[in-house]
Amino acid sequence: MEKWRRLNGQVFDLPVKEAVEETIVREKEAGYRLKVCIGSDSQVRNGSIEFATVIVFLREKKGGFMFIQNSRSTRRMSLKERMITEVAKSVEVAYDLCDLLDRYHVELEVHADINTDPAFQSNTALKEAMGYILSMGFVFKAKPDAFASSSCADKVI
Repeated sequence: MEKWRRLNGQVFDLPVKEAVEETIVREKEAGYRLKVCIGSDSQVRNGSIEFATVIVFLREKKGGFMFIQNSRSTRRMSLKERMITEVAKSVEVAYDLCDLLDRYHVELEVHADINTDPAFQSNTALKEAMGYILSMGFVFKAKPDAFASSSCADKVI
């Protein structure tokens, strides 16, 4: 499994779940109300697919920050398969963290870099992605409301 890091490049030595818990405790002690948004994005580059998954911590009315994980696949994928793989990466992280977030009463959203407008190619994966995320019990957001995937993850691929 690829390492998680901060935007400044600092790699976490501990498992991401422990880093997230330490972060929640620190932020709550500082008086912040948190929401966590998880999203992934990908790009095809030089015959491989580069993925970025982010855990975005939003401080209510006080900005936010994110943890980042990058990975790469050399397998050929259709656009729809790539979109579903992005969603699967986000769901895997959300599933790993959901009991922790529940324990600390932190809201969770899973963001998919999929357009709700049928004129866009990524729309072909919308129904499956939405079904997958909602069936896992998570709050689902797609473009234009899916900033964790379409803005945050997009910038760190």
